[in-house]
Amino acid sequence: MTSSRAGQAAALAVFVATAVAVRRRRARVAGNGAHRGLANRSRIGRTTQLARTGASVGATYASHQVRRAVTNENKRAALDAAFELRSTAQVTEALGNMKGVLMKLGQMASFVNEGFPDAMRDSLAQLQADAPPMSGTLAAEVIERELGRPPEQVFARWNQRPVAAASIGQVHRATLHDGTEVAVKVQYPGVDAAIKSDLDNTSMLTQMLGLIFKGLDVAPFVAELRARIGEELDYRLEATRQSRFGALYAGHPAIHIPAVFDRYSTTRVLTTEWAGGGRFSETASWDQAERDLAGEIIYRFVFRSLNRYHVFNGDPHPGNYLFERGGPLGVRVTFLDFGLVKEFLPSEVALFQRMIRLQVTHRDVAAYRATIEEAGLLRPGAPYSNDELMDYFGYFYHPVLEDCRFTYTRAYAREALKRTFDPAGPHTEMMKWFNLPPSFVVLNRIQWGLNAVLAALDAEANWRRISNEVWPWVDGPPSTPLGEAEAAWLARQRRVPTG
Repeated sequence: MTSSRAGQAAALAVFVATAVAVRRRRARVAGNGAHRGLANRSRIGRTTQLARTGASVGATYASHQVRRAVTNENKRAALDAAFELRSTAQVTEALGNMKGVLMKLGQMASFVNEGFPDAMRDSLAQLQADAPPMSGTLAAEVIERELGRPPEQVFARWNQRPVAAASIGQVHRATLHDGTEVAVKVQYPGVDAAIKSDLDNTSMLTQMLGLIFKGLDVAPFVAELRARIGEELDYRLEATRQSRFGALYAGHPAIHIPAVFDRYSTTRVLTTEWAGGGRFSETASWDQAERDLAGEIIYRFVFRSLNRYHVFNGDPHPGNYLFERGGPLGVRVTFLDFGLVKEFLPSEVALFQRMIRLQVTHRDVAAYRATIEEAGLLRPGAPYSNDELMDYFGYFYHPVLEDCRFTYTRAYAREALKRTFDPAGPHTEMMKWFNLPPSFVVLNRIQWGLNAVLAALDAEANWRRISNEVWPWVDGPPSTPLGEAEAAWLARQRRVPTG
């Protein structure tokens, strides 16, 4: 099977699951009548109308965006107002469904979207499309309920038009009374109950994930999805985690974490420093040297956080970064969205690092095999030689195997995914002996996401030398100008507890 066919298989899993939901909905509607309004927060109601979700809302919103683009600027506000979601019931119906578990599965499938037919690509895009915003009035009601006063009183200036739609909330720009520009993320009312209904429906999650991850025990995926998305609903927890990352990277020469304003934050409202910079798409016009530096910044952030601080910030995803030219090194990256943070146990990090040492540093084939069997990645008794297993797993370490420059390409990212997702590829029989223990679920999301981001940048560097800097057992010297600036920053840092 080609890599494009592997991608189609993964995406089709999402659509098959949607079709299953359609059939269930039709059967129940025929027998019991349609579920409506806020009743759809229930597990049965949410399951039976899962397919009314992203496809319908996303397609409608996409159509609205097209109309908006060709409409006179003076009339756009009227179009936007007509499309806003103006009640909790509307938000729950449209956003609760579209932005729930189906969206997360669509994101998983999007990692392998290379080579999709146009119709399939469009359908998958609809699963991930920006949702229509709730009205400024409804957002203001959330602010007043959470902060005790309407936004016009809480803030010196408040822009009722959102600047972005997040997975469970939307972002407004505002100004504090001292003149500080801030971003205010407001959670959609009712979306917490809608998403929690999905999370409680373990059988649905197991069925849908089983279609995507054929042959693997999906129980760890279900547990991880429930834990991470459930935590994402708590903006106070997100504020705490963002503040922690801000302390860890305070004063970094190229990494920026927006400050949190606790006084203006609650479980459903999160207020942070307004961050400048362009979106990922703007880097397409940059020189390759600037793109390489942006990739190095992201790489260092991911692997320093994991190896030194034992935490990982959500998914490496283009939407979670802002890029700026300038600063001491010429490029600065702002990291956004700390709703999905995984804190690894020291024993888990020690296992990841042992695997790297055995695969990359020592090339100890027998010990590597014994380690992955002990970790539960490989079932004992697999009828493959140590060299065959080393060759298979070695591909995932390829960027750091040798002391030389390596360019992340889409071909490399596709092949790495193919070795995980392709049930009919050359490694099919070998894959039957593999599994993903719980701690490796997030680790693989790190790898898939980072590969995709760096490939989109065509980022090139000597990743082995950069990794040597952040791997504690090597603690190598700076290998790039950014490495030298980071070493100077570390020398100035106070010792920060890593938990």
